[in-house]
Amino acid sequence: MNSQQLKEAIVEYSQSIGIDKIGFASASVFEELKGRLLTQQALNYQSGFEEPDIDKRTNPQLLLPNASSIISIALAYPSKMKNPPKSTKEERRGIFCRASWGQDYHTVLRDKLQKLEAFILELVPEATVKSMVDTGELSDRAVAQRAGIGWSAKNCSIITPEFGSYVYLGEVITNLALPPDQPMEDRCGSCNKCVEVCPTGALITGGQLDSQRCIAFLTQTKGFLAEEFRSKLGNRLYGCDTCQTVCPENKGKDFHLHPEMEPDPEIAKPKLKPLLHMSNREFKEKFGHVSGSWRGKKPIQRNAIIALAHFKDETAVPDLLKVVKEDVRPVMRGTAAWALGKIGDASVLNELQKLREKELDEEVQQEMDKGISMLQA
Repeated sequence: MNSQQLKEAIVEYSQSIGIDKIGFASASVFEELKGRLLTQQALNYQSGFEEPDIDKRTNPQLLLPNASSIISIALAYPSKMKNPPKSTKEERRGIFCRASWGQDYHTVLRDKLQKLEAFILELVPEATVKSMVDTGELSDRAVAQRAGIGWSAKNCSIITPEFGSYVYLGEVITNLALPPDQPMEDRCGSCNKCVEVCPTGALITGGQLDSQRCIAFLTQTKGFLAEEFRSKLGNRLYGCDTCQTVCPENKGKDFHLHPEMEPDPEIAKPKLKPLLHMSNREFKEKFGHVSGSWRGKKPIQRNAIIALAHFKDETAVPDLLKVVKEDVRPVMRGTAAWALGKIGDASVLNELQKLREKELDEEVQQEMDKGISMLQA
């Protein structure tokens, strides 16, 4: 079997196991990406979640000796929820981004990649392979762009002609020399919608992201959220889809090809108030299988408090007071005190002032002072 026949066999097999798109690229150094990452590092635009070694992120040879090719795969996920529950005045709801609907995509993609690896090794037992999804060293997007899966858009996503940017990406590095596919031309053109509507101005220019300002990143942090971002969060509990939903290339794109990716509406759009008092065990049982749970319940609960403030949900006052009085975590007490300032009344002011006298944590005191000032005003 020559390299072209091997490639065709891999493509055919990938389709049989439900991979929606596959592309092939050389394993040469990603020089352009390296320059962009060095700029990102110099400007402190990194999130801190990525691999810190830029050489490992851009040189496949450091990850697999004698790496020759990279196989990129894409799986399309839904952009619309069937029968989404409504947020009511009595029961306000938050939202997880689309990439956290259904089963954790890392699990779904790893299963496909492991099957692909096994198939390759069956055909070429002496081959070496190494696969990764998202948390690996390589940039999934840079690989996908080089492999012709789609183009690297101004919103920092890969956009495919077939599925828009609603795709999960993964790759297999191998020492096999496989014919590469042609990279796709950029189709964003003069469109700048994603940059213009980014809630926090995180998209600096087309293709450059200040992760420190990106709502998708901010929803995953565990400390106090800077006040300038709280009003931008809305009811987002995890992630942000704004730069995808405004993209003209995503108009009408909604694929339900994988049952495991279908969202449970009560998990993708959960009620906010019950989240505040959920134990670790309850959180894991309900949300543990979705990608948005990877940082634990703390960021989700903090974001739920901010969402209740966004809605000015007066029915949440007893829940928020309970958090201020009983939660051992300063971030929760402080954020709840701030939220009470947004939605409370004179009776809340008295309660908050009494709690302020007992509070020992300096940051919580500052948030309480903000809440008290808002209530006095």
